[in-house]
Formats: sequence, structure tokens, C-alpha cells
Amino acid sequence: MDETRSRQVVIAGAGIAGLTSALAFAGRGYAVTVLEQAGQLEVAGAGIQLSPNATRILRQLGVLDRLTVSAIRPEAVVLKDATSLRDLARVPLGQTGEERWGAPYLVAHRADLQAALAARVAEQPEIQLVTGARVTDIAVAPQNITATAKRDGGSMEAAGGILVGADGVWSSVRSQLAGKEPAFRKSRFSGELAWRATIAAESAAGQAFAAIGATDCVTTFLHPGFHLVAYPVSKGSAFNLAAFTKGERIAEGWSGHADPAILAAAMRGTSAALARLAALAGPWTAFPIHTVEQGRWTMPEGVAMIGDAAHAMTPFAAQGAAMAIEDAAMLASMIADFPDDPQQSLAIWENLRRPRIEKVLRRGALNRLAWHAWGPVAIARNLVLATRPAEKLAADLDWLYGWEERKVVRR
Repeated sequence: MDETRSRQVVIAGAGIAGLTSALAFAGRGYAVTVLEQAGQLEVAGAGIQLSPNATRILRQLGVLDRLTVSAIRPEAVVLKDATSLRDLARVPLGQTGEERWGAPYLVAHRADLQAALAARVAEQPEIQLVTGARVTDIAVAPQNITATAKRDGGSMEAAGGILVGADGVWSSVRSQLAGKEPAFRKSRFSGELAWRATIAAESAAGQAFAAIGATDCVTTFLHPGFHLVAYPVSKGSAFNLAAFTKGERIAEGWSGHADPAILAAAMRGTSAALARLAALAGPWTAFPIHTVEQGRWTMPEGVAMIGDAAHAMTPFAAQGAAMAIEDAAMLASMIADFPDDPQQSLAIWENLRRPRIEKVLRRGALNRLAWHAWGPVAIARNLVLATRPAEKLAADLDWLYGWEERKVVRR
């Protein structure tokens, strides 16, 4: 393969993972083609939490300053009992967190992050973003990957030494390559539903939240049947609400129709004020939570799956976007630092990322167990939280929020 081809990267998907990957590779001198099947950049979901391990990378890529125009830096994560509305714990963020972890903890509307990434991409002559391009075929040869996409009634090809599958939990790249790499895993419904609503701060629902939650914090209400996370977005003009319950599988896609009685039943026994907030905030949109079983993320010929396409996870650690951002930055560094051996670079990248992802998955599972605890387990949880100082709660997150990419040296 010639040198020119080896310095070209093809990325499928222009979401958070794909755009971050494009910026990371372009910053290391690669020519990048991003293929996005939507005719224009679309945003799925509503609010998003970006912990310091993610914002540190966004700062390095020149995105953070654009994002902070609309994002909010919450003062803390507050855990509250959904029945009594009593505070159970408070993890300090804000300036204290930024000093501790070296980067801010932000909450924002997902559209604001997408816009900040897209604006930065538009400034990079090394990046070509092609919309309305649906990948329909992938030809794989060692460090010579060609993606064929349907576009404008015809077809186009994009070729490079590396193909990055950043096209989400229902990845077409993963599906197409599954025959060549059987260890690529399919997505599956987790049995959980996310119920989302965005409410104006000045609305009746916004005032109902202000009466029971911390408007400058990430507030999580804990209950055996559900938990609800709320935080400000769009410079405080609105609040993002996300409730999580068990539920039946609904339509394949980012959102679907589910019986609101599921959410109402899960919230039975909560405080009247919280029930009123849920009623005022409706109608809620239900999102099926899908995950991807842990399998291979790379092919030695030059393919890497990142973000949700590789390891979609439940949102209970609030790390889905952050892990995609970490994936993208570290992949570009690993390939660029050792360009003569991309096969080994991909293997090392996957081997280094896997323990990190698995630890985050365990943290998410632990959070869900703790937040939905009931009876004696809930009593024990509350006692532990009541006796654990805020500084200790923050220290428990050092491994997560304080993460920085380590330099890899080969001998």
C-alpha cells in the first residue's frame, strides 16, 4: 500500500464518536473522509453529561470553548430519596471538581455538543464530511479498506488505510463486517427504557422541579422502581429530565411509543411533588436502551469500532459519550505514533481500552443496583452515603474523571 493511502482514514458516522475521531486523526496529520447516512446532521436524545475525562479531550481538540458558550458547569451531583426528597449525598463538582480533575464537568444539550464538534470539523481542510451517504459495502484488504456508499441516487467510494466504525449501536459497519469478523457482536435490548423530557425553566414543570431539586446541580432521585436524573441545559433556560424503568422492547430506533402507564406505575409511592413534576413534564418520549455484548472491536486489516458501535452501554454511569470520546482520541494517537505497524497498533489500542470499558460497565451496574435498592439494602445504602464525606465520594471517582491518555512506548 502506498504512503498516501496509509495516511487516509474513512469514518462511518458523524455523531459524537465520528466527529471526535475525525478531529483527532486530522490533528495528527491524516486526511479524513466522514460518511454520514443522514442528509443533514441529526441529533438523537436531549441532555448529555460530560465528565472531566471527556472535556479534557474536547479542550485539546479545540471544541471546549465553543461548547462552554451554551453548556453549564453544575456545582454538584446530588442524590435524593424519591419518597422523602431528603438529600442522601452530594458529590462536589464546579470549581472544586475542575481543580481536582483538571477539566470541567459540564451538562449540555446534545445538539450543542454536536454543533460545537461540527463547527470545529468545518475548519479543518483535512476533513471531508459527506452527508446522505449510506455505507452499503466494505471491501477489506490489509490496510486498504474501501467503503461504498449510496448517495444522490448513485454510489461513491471512500478508501483509506483505516476504517473507523462510529455509526452507533445499530452499526451498519459492524453488521456488514460480522461475516468477516464473527467476534463482532450484535446489539440487544437491555430490558430498560429511558423516558426523556425537556422542560422550560419558566414553565409550570420547571417551577415544580425548582421546588424539589437543585437547579444548578445534577439531581438524581432514587427509588426501587425507577430513578430520575435532572439537570439544567441551554444556559439554564431549560431542564433535561431522564427517568429509567424496566420495560418491554419497543421499536428499533432511538425513540418509540411506550405506554406512559409504565412510568406512572414505576413511580408509585414517590413524593406527591415528584409525581406532580412527572405529570407536568409530559408527554415523555421513551427510548429503548440497547447495549452491545463484549466482543472484538478491531480487525487486523485496519478496522476499528468505537463508541456505541463497539460497546454501547446503559447510561447509569453517564459515560457513554465520554467513552466514545476517549476511544476516538486514543485510537488516533496509537495509529499515528506507530504508523509502520497499524495491525499491532489496533491490537494494543483494544487491549488498553477493554479494561477501562469493563470497569465503567461495572460502575454502571453498581449504580443501578444502588439507585434502585429497596428494603434493608436501601437502608444500608443510605447509611453508607450519610457517613461518607463528600471528599471521599469525589475520590471514588478519581479513576474515572481523572483519566488521561498515557504515552505508549514500544521496545
